Amino acid sequence: MADTISFARGAPSLDIVDVEGLSAAAQRAFANDPGGLTAYGTAIGYVPLRKWIAEKHGVDESRVLVTNGSMQADAFLFQTLVQSGSDVVVEKPTYDRTLLNLKSLGAQIHMVSLERDGISTDELAGLLRGGVKPSLAHVIPNFQNPAGYTLSLEKRRALLDLAGEFGFPIFEDDPYIDIRFAGESLPTMLSLDESDDKVVYASSFSKTVAPGVRVGYLVGPAGLIDDIRKLATNTYIAPNMVAQGIVYEFCASGAIDRSIATVKAALAERVDILCDALAEHLPEATFQKPEGGYFMWVSLPEGSDIDAIFAAASERGVAIVKGTDFLLEGGENTLRLAYSGVTADQIEEGVKRLAEAVHAVPVAG
Repeated sequence: MADTISFARGAPSLDIVDVEGLSAAAQRAFANDPGGLTAYGTAIGYVPLRKWIAEKHGVDESRVLVTNGSMQADAFLFQTLVQSGSDVVVEKPTYDRTLLNLKSLGAQIHMVSLERDGISTDELAGLLRGGVKPSLAHVIPNFQNPAGYTLSLEKRRALLDLAGEFGFPIFEDDPYIDIRFAGESLPTMLSLDESDDKVVYASSFSKTVAPGVRVGYLVGPAGLIDDIRKLATNTYIAPNMVAQGIVYEFCASGAIDRSIATVKAALAERVDILCDALAEHLPEATFQKPEGGYFMWVSLPEGSDIDAIFAAASERGVAIVKGTDFLLEGGENTLRLAYSGVTADQIEEGVKRLAEAVHAVPVAG
């Protein structure tokens, strides 16, 4: 069998990671602050990086906590706000590990339809007026995982209004914000929240620096961040100071801007090739061309069997993720394609193999 072409993993291919820049940042980090990198540090994270993040978002440092990846940030927030039986709102579909984490906590999960301009705020309003009282509403506003859709400005404002009216926090999970390669940038809900108490914001350097650094962060109300700091202290004393020190040097030097430019240019090219290949080899598929991020949501004709297609694709050396992984029910005709980890010259061959797999599986009905 030919080597597997993977559209499964949401990670950048090595050719677009600034390995030289990271190596230089590591050397500077150890030269400039050997004590800070080699000590336990504090639960709030590497202090210079925390300050850099606070300045980036225009908030006080007391509102920032730096963690071992944004998934650790998510876990801390869920542990703090979600108990067994708590109502939690998520998008439909949503990130599969979010569903797994919330299920493990015993949350009552309410999936709200995801439209091409983001979560249905009308559907959410109906849910809230029907008596659901969320501990939080989890939203991935930019280039959503798995769909690749972006929440419109109108819906960002509507979500903030609903949060104010019904008294729940918005968890703005935003690791892809800087990976925009088309269209207009939109303000975060964090920046739009004049009260500074409706939004908890999370992001990550995995998508802009490298996944291996495992550095993420939370920005939220100072009291909540302090509660999470105590949880972090009891969990690991302090996060990885070496990784955070390297990320700080990478960011402070401006290397992150060059890295983001490289990633955006590469992913824009890959999206163009992917869309053209799907149109040619799998014309029955429907999708929205992403303006950024790592992912595309693809719908096949009703009656398609994604389990059988997944197996047929694996036999042909192409990896995908089933849409059903991102839902509590339904999605049997959907899949997610990640274009971040495939090089441009692999994409058309990968789509050809996927199309062969789809066409090998009969459509029911």
